[in-house]
Amino acid sequence: MRIFRGVHLCGLLLGCCCWVMGLSSAEAARLKDLVSIEGMRSNPLVGYGLVVGLDGTGDQTAQVPTASQSVVNMLYKLGIQVPPGTLLQLKNVAVVLVTAELPAFIQPGQNMDVTVSSLYNAKSLKGGTLVMTPLKGADGQIYAQAQGSVLIGANSGGGGGGNTASLNAGRIPNGAMVERGVPATVGEGGFVSLSLHDPDFTTARRMVEAINRHFKTTVAEAIDARRMRVRAPEDVNQRVTFLAMLDAVEVQPDIPMPKVTVNARTGSVVMNQQVTIGACAVSHGSLSVTVGSNGAPISLAALPTEPRERQNIINVPSATSLNEVVRALTRLGASPQDLISILQAMKSVGALNAELDVI
Repeated sequence: MRIFRGVHLCGLLLGCCCWVMGLSSAEAARLKDLVSIEGMRSNPLVGYGLVVGLDGTGDQTAQVPTASQSVVNMLYKLGIQVPPGTLLQLKNVAVVLVTAELPAFIQPGQNMDVTVSSLYNAKSLKGGTLVMTPLKGADGQIYAQAQGSVLIGANSGGGGGGNTASLNAGRIPNGAMVERGVPATVGEGGFVSLSLHDPDFTTARRMVEAINRHFKTTVAEAIDARRMRVRAPEDVNQRVTFLAMLDAVEVQPDIPMPKVTVNARTGSVVMNQQVTIGACAVSHGSLSVTVGSNGAPISLAALPTEPRERQNIINVPSATSLNEVVRALTRLGASPQDLISILQAMKSVGALNAELDVI
């Protein structure tokens, strides 16, 4: 690879790219890693609450009257009467939404994590404590009660930006106690239904063959590319043992479909090994991309907006792998938005042989 002057190290950090390359052939995986069992699902919960104890970083109640009203309602439930029409000037309280996932088979008295997010204009939830908040399901019933100290974590900013923390959202580990469980029935009658996470006819066929081979009888059948039905014992104890054995069955999934995922905020590009590109030419801003056919090298050069001797030129010896193109663009200082625009252009003309997902 040949790089002319003008490519600085910071160009490598701008629009940081990472490549996750899959194996040339899929390795065997456990059945439990590939499917979900009907009846084993979580349920979302949500609640409206207050975080107190903030260091002057709470909601500006003068701008958000409902925040003051929420505090008045809380005090009323605690037996404290506030004169009607009183607008509390609070700086240490923030109105938040509390969300959680109620796992399958969880029972009353068990704990689960919750996420706390500022609803109005609080500057930070750091150091705050969530007051007891009921968490409701889609049916309006209360399934858990949340309370505890809010922990603010650091999220990697990527792109050489270091670590940045979101001060308006945090988590409370084991911050909710379950008050009511959701009855879960695994399968109906003598059958259990399985659903592939990624529908694929080849993987479904291999899975059915592996299950029948493991139990040495025909107990599984494929309904379509996602769903399978397995004959299981009706006795509860025997069914649990059967499902434990079913989870351990090893299946070799088919090679995954080519896919490229781009994070628009950090500029990260993640792809599997099946991603390839065809011959194309893309011009974007000061960057020009030409991908040759029949094994010709890839040439990326700046358009003539500056003297020829200052142009950045990179010759990549392969024209079949997208990761070489993305790596070369990053070395030329392409921003995350440049990468997304170029990949979208390649996809629109049919040169990118993969599914493009921008998150």
